Amino acid sequence: MTSTAPPDSVMHRSDPARIAVAFTRVLRGAGMKVPTSCTHTFADALCELGLDDRSNTYWAGRATLARRPEDIEIFDRAFAVFFDGRTAPLDLVDDEPLSITIAVDTDDDDDDDGAESGEANDDPTIELRFSSTEVLRHKDFAQYSDDELQHAHDLMSQLRLVGSPRSSLRLEPSKRMTPKPDIRRTMQTAIRSGGEPIERHFRRPSTRLRRLVLLLDVSGSMEPYARALLRFVHAAVAGRQKVEAFALGTRLTRITRELGSRDPDVALSAASERVTDWSGGTRLGDGLREFNDQWGVRGLARNSIVVILSDGWDRGDPDELSEQMERMHRVTHRLVWVNPLKVTPGYAPLARGMAAALPHVDHFVEGHSIAAMEELTRVIGQ
Repeated sequence: MTSTAPPDSVMHRSDPARIAVAFTRVLRGAGMKVPTSCTHTFADALCELGLDDRSNTYWAGRATLARRPEDIEIFDRAFAVFFDGRTAPLDLVDDEPLSITIAVDTDDDDDDDGAESGEANDDPTIELRFSSTEVLRHKDFAQYSDDELQHAHDLMSQLRLVGSPRSSLRLEPSKRMTPKPDIRRTMQTAIRSGGEPIERHFRRPSTRLRRLVLLLDVSGSMEPYARALLRFVHAAVAGRQKVEAFALGTRLTRITRELGSRDPDVALSAASERVTDWSGGTRLGDGLREFNDQWGVRGLARNSIVVILSDGWDRGDPDELSEQMERMHRVTHRLVWVNPLKVTPGYAPLARGMAAALPHVDHFVEGHSIAAMEELTRVIGQ
């Protein structure tokens, strides 16, 4: 068996049925007896669960394909080789040779290349393809190269931060009857009909885009993630109205104007020059107090969606942080905390800052990958 592992162990956009058949053939080649009906059940399970989650894929296969206790060891070894690309010795029995090629697509690849060739393929090779974009979506920001970071910015620029609208005091025309008659339009229409108010018009309260405020922790502990998250903040500022952005370290720095350019290089360079405490210490409580006093409680955070992107490591007073979080929570529409460390297995919010802030947070979400940013976008849009 030949196996070329993908750069990550996550499979996406591949046909679940083809994967189920290919994996079953690997199990049979390793000496495990797998009825065809089990393969069908495994394929149905993959169609329902998808291929994004390794744990789901593992348990779907183990529940449907491993029927005896002695099958489990073979299944685990074959799963590691097939899905994780690990090198594991398999005692293969004599069977039809099977070659599996796992390739990584580039963005320019055409999915129908094989179909367009029109040539019959008698080679027993089963080719499973992975999208590099999909792999990048789930890759941790801390492991990004410079090229991947540039690609990630393109992906982030496609995110649409909408947010729930809020009612405005302004009125707009309504096609339905409301308690607010539009006297002016009704009289204008009546003039055209000889003074008879035959057609009546009404108004209703209009809706306005709710303000989004982003507070990015730029301290030393956030350095592996700050570059990528700053690109997310820039995409939000450049692609949406009513967005305010601040850098939070040993001091509070407003960077909305610097990130206003649609050119990422220009915007990020300007923001870097503006923020003087990159990779320094963290005093979240002091920074939030300054934000509340100068910007937040006075209007910027009122009825807004406030998002704090931080790992919660703080050298300041946790009581001060808790007090400022409570002040902010009282005036905001929703308060979201994005922590890149949340995805870590066994993570618990035990850091002093995180423990002090968490009781005042409406949503506590991950922030380590593009997929996590997409989930954040969904949370903001609720």
